[in-house]
Amino acid sequence: MRTRATVAAVSGALALSALAVPAAQAAGGSSYTPSALAKLAQAHQGTVGGSAYTATTADDAGDPYPLDLTFSDVKVNKGKPIVAGTTTHSTVPVTYTVTHGADVDIYADDFLMDVEIYRGSIDEPANELFGIDWPTCTDTSATTASCKGTVDVYADEELSNSDATTWKAFGFAIALNGQDPTGDDWSKIGYAEQDNLATTRLQRMSKLTVNAAPEPVKKGKTLTVTGKLSRASWDDGKYHGYAGQSVRLQFRKKGTTTYTNVKGIKSSSTGTLKTTTKATADGYYRFSFVGTSTTPAVNATGDYVGVK
Repeated sequence: MRTRATVAAVSGALALSALAVPAAQAAGGSSYTPSALAKLAQAHQGTVGGSAYTATTADDAGDPYPLDLTFSDVKVNKGKPIVAGTTTHSTVPVTYTVTHGADVDIYADDFLMDVEIYRGSIDEPANELFGIDWPTCTDTSATTASCKGTVDVYADEELSNSDATTWKAFGFAIALNGQDPTGDDWSKIGYAEQDNLATTRLQRMSKLTVNAAPEPVKKGKTLTVTGKLSRASWDDGKYHGYAGQSVRLQFRKKGTTTYTNVKGIKSSSTGTLKTTTKATADGYYRFSFVGTSTTPAVNATGDYVGVK
């Protein structure tokens, strides 16, 4: 398990994010910690993966050499948006394929690899999220493996409302090769990174309520339906009304399974909903919201009204 602390990158701002290896030690028995690696990462900043970086320059500068490893077929949360409430902890699956050189041992005790997500620029991310646990991989050939990891989301600790947007996936791998990362020379340590592996979207959880009255009601009489559309605020940890949104009133007749649209309305400045309709038969009324890019779709639980 990793500690949730952000460590500066070996190359770029994301690699080595939250890097603390459980029960792993470098050759010679010297352990390494996130704070130690942070200092080392800052001291060994390179341009791994860039055209200016070569094995020769790595040897000359003591920077890590380019590791023969690439990521592909990355999927975050099975391609679905990540929806977070105000206090819930969400563990999101991340799957991908790794292709590596025959001389790269991805199962070595001191081999570190992960796919994480971030928003903003790769050099200066506005925010980044990663999994508590390291990924697990299964070989599919001598040089490819299918890997499963996670991204852990703690909305109350890590998110603000501006995070409800598109995020990118970034992968990195580090082969320590028995070297002590607290040393000055990283030329025997391999490093690979890959950006723009996939995209995902974070959304603020939505809630929708409904109440139809009076209950029961005489056939043909006016039924007043009220409710509220709200969504999570990651800024203050509360739910607030979602203003000016299109919401549909729907009805499902008793004994059936399908809702039909009755009419469309918009939420008020505080997210409240109110409309009227004529009572025609026993059944369930609900409001339905189709969602936006920042907020997922949601249906209220149907409210049953009997007609006399």
